[in-house]
Amino acid sequence: MIQTPFRHSLIGLLLLIGIGTPAPAQAELKLSGIFSDHMVLQRDQRLPVWGGADKGQTVTVTFNGQTVSTTTDDNGLWQVKLPPLQHNNKGQELFVQSSEESLIIRDVVVGDVWHASGQSNMAMTVRSVAQKIPEAKQHIADANLPAIRFRRISENEAASPQTDLPLRNGWVPCSPASAPNVSAAAFYFARKLHHELGIPIGVIDTSRGGTPIEPFIPRDAFTSHPTLKQELKLGEQEDLRGIWKLPGGVYARDANWLPGRLFHSRLAPITEFPVRGLIWYQGESNCGNREDPRDYQHKMRALITGWRKALGDDSLPVYFVQLPGSGAGPGWPYLREQQRLSSNLPHTGMVVTIDLLDKDIHPPNKIDVGDRLARWALAEEYEKPVPYSGPLFQRATIENEKITVHFSYADSGLMIAVKEGLLPPRETPDKALSHFELADASGHWFPAEAIINGKTIVVTSSQVQDPAAVRYACAIDPQHCHLYNRDGLPASPFCSKAKFFQYAPDLPVD
Repeated sequence: MIQTPFRHSLIGLLLLIGIGTPAPAQAELKLSGIFSDHMVLQRDQRLPVWGGADKGQTVTVTFNGQTVSTTTDDNGLWQVKLPPLQHNNKGQELFVQSSEESLIIRDVVVGDVWHASGQSNMAMTVRSVAQKIPEAKQHIADANLPAIRFRRISENEAASPQTDLPLRNGWVPCSPASAPNVSAAAFYFARKLHHELGIPIGVIDTSRGGTPIEPFIPRDAFTSHPTLKQELKLGEQEDLRGIWKLPGGVYARDANWLPGRLFHSRLAPITEFPVRGLIWYQGESNCGNREDPRDYQHKMRALITGWRKALGDDSLPVYFVQLPGSGAGPGWPYLREQQRLSSNLPHTGMVVTIDLLDKDIHPPNKIDVGDRLARWALAEEYEKPVPYSGPLFQRATIENEKITVHFSYADSGLMIAVKEGLLPPRETPDKALSHFELADASGHWFPAEAIINGKTIVVTSSQVQDPAAVRYACAIDPQHCHLYNRDGLPASPFCSKAKFFQYAPDLPVD
């Protein structure tokens, strides 16, 4: 961003000759910190441009042949709205003029902007992926993709919503030099969208490692469930231990873990900035050591509805990643189920990763993660004919000693397959399905046999004559989950009856 001032002052002359007093300093013409060189503006929506200047000043914004003017308010704030624009890969200048000052934002393109947020598995960089997956080194070398731009926001927590962002790093075009430093999940997501759509893709990355979901939920969304209400009350008192002891609470290490604190600092200043949607990868810090994953589905719903309200878009698409098995602890199976239960909100989709095997809590295969996130967006938002979801539990029917499981997203049929590295799943009909269990009426679980029958699974167990419930892949780290649809996407872990799938957390004591 280049600022070109034209002001001249007589203050020094007046002081020299001893007459008059210095006039009040004129406020500097400013733009919000989200605006910088190389930025991406959201297409097909009215585009707010805002900032500050001296009160009562006329501010004029020019972009793409359109000019809009306004007058600053008593606080010196201004905002204009540019008319909706079609996508444009060619960089242009955004020009702002007030009195004798001007600002120029260079190389501005128009396309689709996506938020990317969550914790460390969203923050994990392409460089970190390349250290374990050799193919990613070539992805970096081939990353001369100037129509993809990233904006990293990493402000510290705030007790109240902030009104602006510092400029700091600004927007960065994707190149072999910059790609290693950006979110890998977001990089592969954006790369696939750009390849399929041919338009500029912007990513605003607000993720922060090691944080639970609570600091990303807007404050006024903590009213939808008793646990959320209590967390907000304790958070306002900065009672970290109280939140930890709360059933359904979280182990809050410091203020960055408190309700709304990262939304206040990282999202609140830019809720006016139009975007196409949100991708989200988080959950580990709500089901770790002595952390309670209960009620996570209500927190996820609060995040989704809260962001939609704050950003002024009730149908904002939100696509999120279900936790894998790698690095898992006792609370992870329950949290995966909570994630599945939250995925039925409209314009919401869940990426399953239980088949991406690794030992690390930061599994390096963000290539398939980004691809699967992009599939949801391509199918749902861009109406591309691509498969985008693996089988999701729909219902279970009980007939004598067997349970038949019906799935959504199984129209292509089901198959047993093995996924090796980055290769597509390979059908292996000689293998048996594993990780299915049946529960008796008392809620005790027993291993079961599962057979594919067209688009359904028939489950039986010699130890359960009158089954009451069925579940799949509900272990801490279930190895070799081989159930896919014939589109090559994995089935989600599930439990057919919530009352038979409880979690007793190891809560702190006084």
